[in-house]
Amino acid sequence: MRNKVTKAIFPVAGLGTRFLPATKSVPKEIMTLVDRPLIQYAIDEARAAGIKEFIFVTSRGKGALEDYFDHSPQLENELRKKGKDDLLEILKSTNMDSGAIAYMRQHKALGLGHAVWCARRLIGNEPFAVILPDDVIAAEKPCLQQMVEAYEDVGGNMVAAMEVPPSKASSYGILDVKEDMGSMVSVKGMVEKPAPGTEPSNLAVIGRYILSPHVLKNLNKIKSGAGGEIQLTDAIDQEIGTDRGVYGYRFRGQRFDCGSKSGFLQATVAFGLSREDLRDDLHGYLTDLMATEKAAQ
Repeated sequence: MRNKVTKAIFPVAGLGTRFLPATKSVPKEIMTLVDRPLIQYAIDEARAAGIKEFIFVTSRGKGALEDYFDHSPQLENELRKKGKDDLLEILKSTNMDSGAIAYMRQHKALGLGHAVWCARRLIGNEPFAVILPDDVIAAEKPCLQQMVEAYEDVGGNMVAAMEVPPSKASSYGILDVKEDMGSMVSVKGMVEKPAPGTEPSNLAVIGRYILSPHVLKNLNKIKSGAGGEIQLTDAIDQEIGTDRGVYGYRFRGQRFDCGSKSGFLQATVAFGLSREDLRDDLHGYLTDLMATEKAAQ
């Protein structure tokens, strides 16, 4: 019987320099998309997929991230006294049970592979998920839940994949497809940030992974790769050809790159329009804005 995926690693050690000066004092993962921080979307997605243990790989200056998931007795008492039960419930949904979260420090910025490797002792010999909070995915069924269900059929290693235009392929890890089975593809190679025109397909790896513990052993042996960093892609690539194998999963949903300002703004608009309490006002504003722009042309 296949082991269930109950542990997830959240690599959150990055400095968020693209969002300076905001990230001078606020961790990027705490920046709010509508009214929830980015990290809350990632946690909610993990919970929906059955994750029970949450491992954060952090760095200096991320104290606000740790505080966010802690209980806030003073605030809870104030809300209780004022009868604001709806806000109290929202607040409680952000609390994490004692022992559910672990924090590991990544002391040197040596890449995503190194960040995952930092959590190896907490993973042990179990399959695990990796979620990159920068990639926010709007989907009816959360992306990681889709992947966990597919993983139960095939096992091995699985990466979320989406089609990208050739002009954008050099910004991603790209899959070399062995067999296309629709929502799933088997993989015969992975290329990290291929030079323009050399990409083996248009299927890019997105920030959701379900990985065998053998990937951690592979990371033990890897020296720095593309960009002088230890690439997770390289460790997954070594699983190709083993009896575990590597699969790409075409998830159903829309991905927003909230590591970029443009992607963050697009996500804000999309998530705002999906909210019943905000939709009408926001839609009216955008309609008026477009009409004004058109009239000015």
